[in-house]
Amino acid sequence: MTSGGVGILGTGRSFGSIVETNAELCERALYGVTPEWIAEKTGILQRRRIAPGQTTTTLAVDAARQAMASARVTPDELGMVVVSTFSSDYLFPAVSARVHRELGLRGGQFYDLQANCTGFVSAMTAVSDRMFRDPNVGHALVIGAEVLSPFVDEGDVETAIYFSDGAGAVVLGPVEDGHGVQAAAFHADSTNAEAVRLRGGGSSFPYPRKGLAAEPELATMEQNGLATWKQAVTHLPGTIRRACEAAGWPLDSVDLFVFHQANLRLIEYVMAKMKVQMSRTFSNVESAGNAGAASIPIALAEAVSAGRISTGDRLVLAGVGAGFTFGASCWTWEDLAS
Repeated sequence: MTSGGVGILGTGRSFGSIVETNAELCERALYGVTPEWIAEKTGILQRRRIAPGQTTTTLAVDAARQAMASARVTPDELGMVVVSTFSSDYLFPAVSARVHRELGLRGGQFYDLQANCTGFVSAMTAVSDRMFRDPNVGHALVIGAEVLSPFVDEGDVETAIYFSDGAGAVVLGPVEDGHGVQAAAFHADSTNAEAVRLRGGGSSFPYPRKGLAAEPELATMEQNGLATWKQAVTHLPGTIRRACEAAGWPLDSVDLFVFHQANLRLIEYVMAKMKVQMSRTFSNVESAGNAGAASIPIALAEAVSAGRISTGDRLVLAGVGAGFTFGASCWTWEDLAS
């Protein structure tokens, strides 16, 4: 078992190259919807789309290289690569296999983790737990990566206004005792498991399947926005509270909350329910949209670049994912790469 702590040593992020504004989306596909309505409802002003040649893997590799440079870590120091995604290039092999190859890694371990938009928090917890048990891991790369635009029905206001393409990455490694990850908490409520889904391509609706073209809803994401909202506001605050209690942190001692960037109004509601000021969050949903499992590490990388986190700060990462699953983890920041 490793001594000391496991902390975040470096961050990186990458986006689809095409910037799509609300006005462009409304003009092209969402007739009768205004850019102002989207902004009022979600806080989103634009989202990102991949350009030809970009994939989930290329975005993941770009973000990973930035995180490695930030942490001053070389490929031969990485013992694990874990990618959280629900929009991988293929059904298999895993995105992490292709990232492992593109970065020139040898040996170690790689796998993909699918917990939808809670995936990055889940992956960070799984990897840090492993690192505490096995000091031979050394350093680990944890990535959230999504290319969601191909799976969006652009005429469906429940999905088209939200989803974006991007990747975020962190390098985890040893830090001083008392720093790094402190605690995590999770919750699951599967009573509305079908509220957010993509059926096509699964074993119940495999490709190619006769008649699939006649059922385009199988090939695109479906979302019940009201059910998603109710799940999030019911369970996410309590999950965050339990994580902070496990860490021995009062809520008002947290320096920064970084949420899954689903919807700015949702983040505002959750913070109000916890009676914590919005000034103690970092949000980039207005410019980045909802990048699924990539949204937390992307926002984290931007918060670091903006100087919003300093050594000793208390950081909470929190998200809600389809199914539904909820996760929060507490980190005491130590920037060893500075």
